[in-house]
Amino acid sequence: MNRVRILQSLYDFGPLSRAELARVTGLSRSALTVIVEDLVRQGLLTQEAARPSSPAGGKPARPLWFAPDSPPLIGVHLLPGRVEAALVSAGGKVLAKAERVFSTEPDAQAAIEALVSATAEVADAASTTPLGVGVAVGGMVDSDTGTVVKVALAPELDGLPVGRTLQARLGLSLVRVDMHPRAQALGDRWFGQGRGRSHFASVYTGEALGVGLVVGGDVHRGPAGAGGEVGHSIVQVDGELCHCGQRGCWETLASHSWLRAQAASRGLPGATTLGAGALSRLAAARVPHAAELLDEWAGNLAVGLVNLHQVFAPGLFILHGDTVAGGEELRSRIERALHSRIPPHPGGPPQVAFTALEDHATLLGAAGLVLSHHFNAPGPPPPRHATPAERPPA
Repeated sequence: MNRVRILQSLYDFGPLSRAELARVTGLSRSALTVIVEDLVRQGLLTQEAARPSSPAGGKPARPLWFAPDSPPLIGVHLLPGRVEAALVSAGGKVLAKAERVFSTEPDAQAAIEALVSATAEVADAASTTPLGVGVAVGGMVDSDTGTVVKVALAPELDGLPVGRTLQARLGLSLVRVDMHPRAQALGDRWFGQGRGRSHFASVYTGEALGVGLVVGGDVHRGPAGAGGEVGHSIVQVDGELCHCGQRGCWETLASHSWLRAQAASRGLPGATTLGAGALSRLAAARVPHAAELLDEWAGNLAVGLVNLHQVFAPGLFILHGDTVAGGEELRSRIERALHSRIPPHPGGPPQVAFTALEDHATLLGAAGLVLSHHFNAPGPPPPRHATPAERPPA
C-alpha cells in the first residue's frame, strides 16, 4: 500500500525528491528509502539529474521519476464489435495502439481472435516484457475470474473467459479484467482529473451509461466485481422498456437511443446519427427545437447524477464519451440541472467536468488495473499536505 502512495504522489505532482515524497506521503524517510530503492531495483523508477541548489544552499535534490525503459503496461478495451489495445508507459504515455473489429456471431470466436490479435500487436511493440495486461469490458464482469458475465448489446460475449484466454494464448501471467466504467475511473484516478481526490464519479455517456465511483480513494467494487450498472437504475417507474428487460432505466431517458428518437419526432436534421456535438451546433444555430432538446437531455443526464450525489456525494462528476463533444453548451446545462435538483450540501455544490484524457481514459485505466494489482490495489490516499496544483516545497 505504501508503494501505491509513492506512485500516486508522483502521478499527482510530477518528479519529486525523496524529501518531497516523504512530506507528501507522510512516510518516514527510512521507510520511504527502502521502498524507493526497491522500485529503482525493479527498473520502475530512476533518479533524474540534480536540480540547482536553492538560495539557502545544501545538497542539490535529485528527483525521482518513472524510468524511460521501465516495464510497460498493456491496456485493452473490449466493446461490442471492436477491440482497442494500447502499450502504455509506467508514466501514463501511450506508446502504441492497435484496433480490431469483429462481426457478431452466435459464438465468441471472432471476438477472441480480435482480442488476442490486438493485444499481441501492442505487446510486440514493447522493448521489454510488459508488466501485465488490464482489460476493460463494456458490460458486467466477474473480476475475480476475469470472465464476462453479460454484455446486453453483444450477447455473444457472455461467458467469455478473457483472463484465461489471454494467459493461454499469449503466455501472459498477469491479466486483470474489470468493467469499463470502473477502469475509466481508475484512469481518472491515476492519470486524470481524479488525481489527489478521495471522492469522485467517472461517468460514461453515449450508446450506454455507466459510472465508476471512487469512494475514500478506492474504486468501488461489489463482491466479484458486482455493481456499477448505474445506467440500469430506475428513474421512472413504469417508464420505457429498456433492452435489459426492465422499465424506466436511466438509459431509457439519457442514452443515444432516447436522444435520436426525440430528435426524429421533433424533425431535427440528421436525427438517426445525432450526438452531443451536432445537437449543440444545431442549438447554437437556433434550429427550431434543438435548444429545447438539449435542455431536456441535460436534465435527464442530471437525474442520474442527482441520485449518485444524494447517496455518495462524490463532489466531482467527470464525464466521458459523447457528451464531451457537446462542449460548454452541454456541460453548463448538465451542471445547472444538477444544482437545481439538490439541496444545500456542507461540501458545496458538486462540479461537472469533461475529461481531459480524450480518447485514452479507458485504455489508461485498463493499464492502471495492472499497476493497482502489482503494487496492491489503491486504498485511501495519504493525508494531503498540498493540493495537486501545488508543488511541495523543496
